[in-house]
Amino acid sequence: MTDAATNFHSSRERHRPGPFSQAEAWLDARGKYAWIGATILGLIIFWPIGLALLAYMIWSKRMFNTHSQRTRCARSHFSSAMRSSGNSAFDSYKADTLRRLEEEQKSFEEFMERLREAKDKREFDQFMAERKTPASNTTEEV
Repeated sequence: MTDAATNFHSSRERHRPGPFSQAEAWLDARGKYAWIGATILGLIIFWPIGLALLAYMIWSKRMFNTHSQRTRCARSHFSSAMRSSGNSAFDSYKADTLRRLEEEQKSFEEFMERLREAKDKREFDQFMAERKTPASNTTEEV
């Protein structure tokens, strides 16, 4: 095998995540509570595994991290969306589209809030109607 082929294969193998890296990525995607659950499960199954996970969580500061990786990723995408592309026509289109999407999101959130309020009112009215019904039945029986 040539040196180029050897370098290609070795570089490909270096970037292939192992089972521990995949498990770490899977737990990171699900947040801090997944790490805590895995630690508890590790303590139940075989206590050294649980202690090792706890030590790793503390050492890597995963236990005390308030922002998830998704939040950081979303922020980076948002900041990249606000950067200028250098093309003024495209930047204008992008600004208009983002403004329209923000307006649609705001109107959708307002709609969802009205839906929640209507549902809450309907449930409360149903509760009050059910509450009155037994009271009227008990007075008629006496």
